[in-house]
Amino acid sequence: MLIRNASIDDLDAIAFVEEQCFSPAETAPAEAFEERLKIYPDHFWLMFDADKLIACVDGFVTDEPDLTDEMYERADMHNENGKWQMIFGVTTLSEYRNKGYAGQLIKRAIEDAKKQGRSGLVLTCKDKLVDFYSKFGFVNEGHTEKSKHGGITWNQMRLTF
Repeated sequence: MLIRNASIDDLDAIAFVEEQCFSPAETAPAEAFEERLKIYPDHFWLMFDADKLIACVDGFVTDEPDLTDEMYERADMHNENGKWQMIFGVTTLSEYRNKGYAGQLIKRAIEDAKKQGRSGLVLTCKDKLVDFYSKFGFVNEGHTEKSKHGGITWNQMRLTF
C-alpha cells in the first residue's frame, strides 16, 4: 500500500471515496474538495492499493482550537503556520475496512503534525468512534456545539503533543 499526499489530479477519486463513506448530508461536494486541494494538498493523506484510492484523511491547519462547521466550507481559513491540524474526514472504502488502513493514515497525519511543530490534532466523530480515536491518543472533550455538520451530534476529540 502506498501512502502519499494529494494533488488536484486525485479530485475524482477523493470525491468518490467520500460519497461511499458518508451520508448525503455529511458528504462534502467535489467542489469543496477541489478548493481544498488547491489550498492545502499536503494536508491530505491518501492510501492506494495499486492505483486505486482506498482511504483518505484530510483537514487543514489553523490557530483556532475548536473545529467548526465553517471550516468545512471555507478552505481559505487554512493557515499553514497554524497550531492545530484539523481532521475533517477519515474515509475507507467498505471492502478495505477493519484492516488497519485508516489507522495507518491517522498515524501518518499525527507524525507529520509533530514534525511540523503543531500543538496537536483535532477531529469530531460520532459516539461509536470515540474508542477508535482514543487508541491513537485523542481525548474526548464531549459533544461540541460548534459543529452540527450534517445535522449530527459530534464529539470533539483532541490529541495534544
